[in-house]
Amino acid sequence: MVIAVALDESADDVREFAEGISFPVLLDRDHVLAELYAISNVPTVVWIDADGTIARPNSAEVGTDMFVDFTGVRPDEHMDQIRAWVRDGVVPADADYAVADLEPDEVQARLAFRIAAHLRRIGDEERAGTWFDRAARLAPMDFTVRRAAMPLRDVDPFGDAFFELYGEWQAAGSPYHGVPRS
Repeated sequence: MVIAVALDESADDVREFAEGISFPVLLDRDHVLAELYAISNVPTVVWIDADGTIARPNSAEVGTDMFVDFTGVRPDEHMDQIRAWVRDGVVPADADYAVADLEPDEVQARLAFRIAAHLRRIGDEERAGTWFDRAARLAPMDFTVRRAAMPLRDVDPFGDAFFELYGEWQAAGSPYHGVPRS
């Protein structure tokens, strides 16, 4: 079974992207899943077997052609790997990759993000902004912090600020918590 988890603030934020998707799309506005699995970028895929065991850790994969023009990444190889796993129990060679724990600053950044999101929800935009800024300083290459804050700060998450972040991320060597893209 495939389950998508959106790290967004509301169902309205996800609705457009979930149109036509035939599997459940859950909403994790507190980013609990990102913290549990050390997810620092989206999309990220984690394979979990029927017993709840991670069969393949975080990997920067895609399941559709939605962003192929932007990323140059097609889903074909990944989907073939999933089919081999589901049909024959075959996992890729990188399935035993050990995902590094979050660094202390990254943990602090996620806590700062949670505080900022809470302050925003209760209407304290000024203090929320201070905490969003703190989170960004602590984890500057973490999309679950910096990009996730964009729509919460009325910044287009697909606009100029995103492309600036994406350029910084590429210049930093595309850091990622998970299986490196080969």
